[in-house]
Amino acid sequence: MTKTLYVPDHVKAKLQNPSAGLSSDRTEIDKLPKPSGWRILVLPFKAKEKTKGGVILTDKTLEDSQLTASVALVMALGPDAYQDKEKFPNGPWCKQGDWVVFGRYAGSRLKIDGGEVRLLNDDEILGTVDNPEDILTIL
Repeated sequence: MTKTLYVPDHVKAKLQNPSAGLSSDRTEIDKLPKPSGWRILVLPFKAKEKTKGGVILTDKTLEDSQLTASVALVMALGPDAYQDKEKFPNGPWCKQGDWVVFGRYAGSRLKIDGGEVRLLNDDEILGTVDNPEDILTIL
């Protein structure tokens, strides 16, 4: 399943500037860490800039909501994720492209341009959801 990663304009400028030392044929997805072992790479859900009631949220509020998000998109699974048949007798709990729920402090946080990604262990996934907006609420 192919996912589209929206790249901010300032990142595109860096990619097109040869003096920045970055190759223009390398996409943002290529720069993400590849999970090893039983780990799963997830991209936390980023809330909308405006509430249903029309209140415009500050950058700080949006940043805090992303850092503490407990809903994320599965970007990649490590080669050993869900391979332990004793631990996961019914098969994998999630797959690439699923929206998953996990504990607030689970995993390792890695800063990327525009936010963060997390590396979770395969057993830290608590569940899956169809729509992340059904779970994540601000204010």
